[in-house]
Amino acid sequence: MDAGRREPHIVAVINQKGGVGKTTSAVNLGAALAQAGQRVLMIDLDPQAHMSLHLGIDPDAVEQSVYDLMVDEGCDASKAVTRIDDNLDAIAAETDLAAAESELASNPHRNELLRNRLSAILPTYDAVVIDCPPSLGVLTLNALVLANEVFVPMQAHFLALQGVGKLLETIGLVCNSVNPDLQVTGIILCMHERQTMLAREVVSDLEEFIESSRDQDVPWRACRVLQPPIRRNIKLAEAPSFGQTIFQYEPGCHGANDYRQLADDVLSGWNPSAEATTTDSVEVDSESAPCVETPTEITPTDPDRDRVESA
Repeated sequence: MDAGRREPHIVAVINQKGGVGKTTSAVNLGAALAQAGQRVLMIDLDPQAHMSLHLGIDPDAVEQSVYDLMVDEGCDASKAVTRIDDNLDAIAAETDLAAAESELASNPHRNELLRNRLSAILPTYDAVVIDCPPSLGVLTLNALVLANEVFVPMQAHFLALQGVGKLLETIGLVCNSVNPDLQVTGIILCMHERQTMLAREVVSDLEEFIESSRDQDVPWRACRVLQPPIRRNIKLAEAPSFGQTIFQYEPGCHGANDYRQLADDVLSGWNPSAEATTTDSVEVDSESAPCVETPTEITPTDPDRDRVESA
């Protein structure tokens, strides 16, 4: 943790559109930060429990989950934490979490529950990564109250760009009411196909939109497109079925290298006066490396081809 720093960087990973690489990015960015020496806590706030499954946690087997933290005032936050790997802990979700919306409806402090229940353990971490559900309800509001910044994963598609614009406006309205200090600081390009004209145009429009907001009093005025874009990679789709991060499953693939470099970029943004932490990744030129191969380019001898990424 930085000298003199008492609170961790708390990042809510959010997008109301499903299938954009939200959980994949939350899991593997968090794991990459842990590999870089950060003490990381992951929080699964999605009732689908995809982050928990991706990390190898059986939601039905945990004694205490994020649901218990939300509804049980006497729940000990430290007992809800599961050790995943070196520097990497998680608080799992379970299907009962879907009922929290209605169970907490009458609680006047329902949006601050997670922040209050985790206050004792947060200072032990350098970074907290929250996988938000694809809806704006009590669970997402708890994440936005707890967080100090937001990362938005997206694909470089026209409709996705329109959706991000609406999402940012929604976050702006939420910030005014529940967390005025919250900032949208990063866009993560997922399943990226850099060589297509569409991707280049969408990224150009996105960067132009961000630049036009620099002088406005909006939560995304300091936002930037995080680098590098995450290329399509079949290993990223396979890893969740084994309950592993990409670094546990296939640490030398393109997806692992992209997320390592993404973590370095995030760390450089958090510590602008210091050189970003260097990890032992294989150097990959994200500008020139191909993202998608045509059928004639795919050979049966190379299993690590870019085809599809899980949500």
